[in-house]
Amino acid sequence: MVLGLIKMRFKFLLLVLFSTFVMADKITVALAANVAYAIDDLKKEFKKLYPNIEVQIVLGGTGKLTAQIMHKAPYDILMGANMMYPETLYQKGFAVTRPLVYAKGSLALVSRTKRDFNKGLDLIKEANIKKIAIANPKTAPYGVATFEALKNAKLLETVKSKFIYGESISQTVIYTTKVSDVGFIAKSALFSPKMAHLKEGANWIEVDAKLYAPIEQGIVILKHGAKNAEVSAFYAFVFSREAQRVFERFGYLME
Repeated sequence: MVLGLIKMRFKFLLLVLFSTFVMADKITVALAANVAYAIDDLKKEFKKLYPNIEVQIVLGGTGKLTAQIMHKAPYDILMGANMMYPETLYQKGFAVTRPLVYAKGSLALVSRTKRDFNKGLDLIKEANIKKIAIANPKTAPYGVATFEALKNAKLLETVKSKFIYGESISQTVIYTTKVSDVGFIAKSALFSPKMAHLKEGANWIEVDAKLYAPIEQGIVILKHGAKNAEVSAFYAFVFSREAQRVFERFGYLME
């Protein structure tokens, strides 16, 4: 009888240990839409180091994600598309770490059909360019950068009547590939499998980085994720060599 009790307790212990092993701890990352194209590769690299931590992604425009966080959305980390929103969250007590730059984004002008990109940005003035997709500058930092670039190129007033606004950069990518004649998107989107067929010089060019302020993308640990070892592990991973190599593959500037 004693032996039977020992066996039962041993089986129970094994069950507990097995459950602990297979059940992953979950963290929730609020992610700027432009990082959507790199996140799968980032998660794969993170999984190699922490196989039991599940990373749940909430994707959206940084402005909208910030509003959700201020309304107590249970996110652990924000990976924003600029530094402004993470800084706001930190100053208002919604984040427990100061914002740090994890990558620098860049803009590209893209067409789903071949065009004469030797004309540079002046291409968008042509009469056959009737619709230009851009991210809404009220909700997406890449929209702010697009406005700044076009203003400095002295094109904004000429072409703004052609704009179709996406609420996030991912929506802007959809408009660029489905609806508009051309679009201004995050260069990182061009490295996704669905856009790999587009060729530089024929379907897209990079926008001169001198025309807009660097798109420094900021990360913070939010109050909901404070004192959470799994959250801290992912936060540290974002600055690791493995993660930085992923960002570089997707067109981000790391210097």
